[in-house]
Amino acid sequence: MSALAARVPDLLRKRAFRRYWTALSVSLVGDQISLIAIPLVAVLVLDADAAEMGLLKTAELLPALLLSLPAGAWIDGRSGRRRIMVAADLLRAVLVLSLPVAYALDALTLTQLYAVAFAIGAFTVLFDICNATVFVSLVPKDRFVAGNSLLNGSRAMAFVGGPGVGGLLVQLFAAPLALLADALTFLCSAVMLARIAPAEPPPAPPAKGYATEGLRWALRHPTMRAMFAASGTVQFFNLMFHTLFVLYATTELGLGAGALGVILGSGAIGGVIGAAVTGRVVSGVGIGPTILLGFAGFTVPLLLVPLAGGPGPLIITLLFLAEFLSSVGLMLLDISSGSLLAALMPDSLRSRLTGASRTVNYGFRPLGALAGGALGTALGLRPTLWIATAGATLCFVWLLPSPVPRLRVLPEAAINQEPPPVPDPVDPPPRPAPVRRPGSPGDSVGTACRIKRGGRRKQDM
Repeated sequence: MSALAARVPDLLRKRAFRRYWTALSVSLVGDQISLIAIPLVAVLVLDADAAEMGLLKTAELLPALLLSLPAGAWIDGRSGRRRIMVAADLLRAVLVLSLPVAYALDALTLTQLYAVAFAIGAFTVLFDICNATVFVSLVPKDRFVAGNSLLNGSRAMAFVGGPGVGGLLVQLFAAPLALLADALTFLCSAVMLARIAPAEPPPAPPAKGYATEGLRWALRHPTMRAMFAASGTVQFFNLMFHTLFVLYATTELGLGAGALGVILGSGAIGGVIGAAVTGRVVSGVGIGPTILLGFAGFTVPLLLVPLAGGPGPLIITLLFLAEFLSSVGLMLLDISSGSLLAALMPDSLRSRLTGASRTVNYGFRPLGALAGGALGTALGLRPTLWIATAGATLCFVWLLPSPVPRLRVLPEAAINQEPPPVPDPVDPPPRPAPVRRPGSPGDSVGTACRIKRGGRRKQDM
C-alpha cells in the first residue's frame, strides 16, 4: 500500500460509504451556491424589498419547523429510506431548474420563488431525516465520530469554496442561470445514492401516540433531554446574534465588505481545522467532555464581538479570533453530539427523534431572530449582542447536571434498545409461591414449571 493510500480514512476505502460521502459532499457545495444565487435572483431580477426578502427567508425555514415531526413519523413507518433520499434529490433538482426555465421564458415571479423555496425546504426535511438512518446503516457505531468528521469536514470545505464558486457563477452568468449548477449537484447526489444498498432497519409498526413518540422519548431520556435543551438555548441566542452581527459590524464598527468577508472566511477555515482534530480530542478526553468543549468553544469566543472596540486592526483581530475559534468549537460540537445522538437513538424511533431534534433547532431560530430585532431596536446593537453571546453560555445549565460530562465512550448497545423496563404499576405484584411440604405431589415439577404471575412489564420511555 502506498503512503498516500495509507492516509486515506478507513471509511473512504469502503465503496458504499465513499459513494454516500460523495453524494452529500457534492450536495453541500450546491447548497452554498443556492445560498447566494436564490437571494440574488430575488434582489437583482425581481427587485425584492426588505419585507419580501424576509418572506423568502421564512419560506425557507418554515418546512423544518412545521414538517419535521410528521415527516419523522411517516419515514419511521417506511422501508427504503435511501430511495426517499434519491427521490428528494431528483425533485429538488426539478424545482431548482424551474427557476432558470421561468427566467428564460420571462415568467419568473416572487410567488414562484416563495413556492420553490418552501418546496425545496420540505424535500430537504425528508432527505435529512432519512439520512440519519442511512448513516447508521453504513457506519459501525465505533466509527460514528470518524464518519461525522468526514461529513462535517465536507461541510466546512463547502463553506470555504461554495460561496466563491457561487459568486463566480453569478458574475459569469445571470443569477438564475447559476442555479443550473445547483440542480446538477442534486442530480449527482441522486446518482451516487442510487448506487448504494445499505441494510436499513425495518419500519416501525404504528401504535397509539406514534407521531409524538419520538419527542416524548427524548423528553424522558436524561441525556437526550439535556442535549435538546442545550441545543435549543444555543439556537435561540445564536440567532439573536446573527440577526444583528452584520449590521453591528458595518454600522458601529465601521468594517467594509472586504474586511467582513475575511472575517467570515476565517470561520470556514476554523471549521476545517475543527473537523480534522475532533477525532483526536474524543480519543483523548472522551465523547462527553468533547461535547462540553464544543459548546464552550462555540459560544464563549463570540463574547469578543460585543467587546470589540478601539483601533481598526484591533477590532478586526478580535472578530477574526471570535469567528475562527467559534467555528472550531462548532465542529467539535456537531461531530461529537451528532455521534452521541446517533448512538442513543433506537432504530425504531430514529426518524421521529431526528424530526423532533430538527423541530427544536429550527423552532427556536425564528424566535431568536424576532427577539434580536426587538431588543436591538429597544436597547441598541451592542447591549443586545452582550445578551445574545452571554445567554448562549446558559446551555451549561442543562448539561452540567446531566450524564453528558461523565460519558467517555459512546453508549454500548444503545442503538437497538429502549431504556430499561420498569414494573407496570397497574399490574398486581407477583403472588408468593405456596409453601409445600416435602414429598407433596408435584413438588419438583410444579416449582420448576410454575408461571410467574403479574410478570407483564412495559418500556419506560
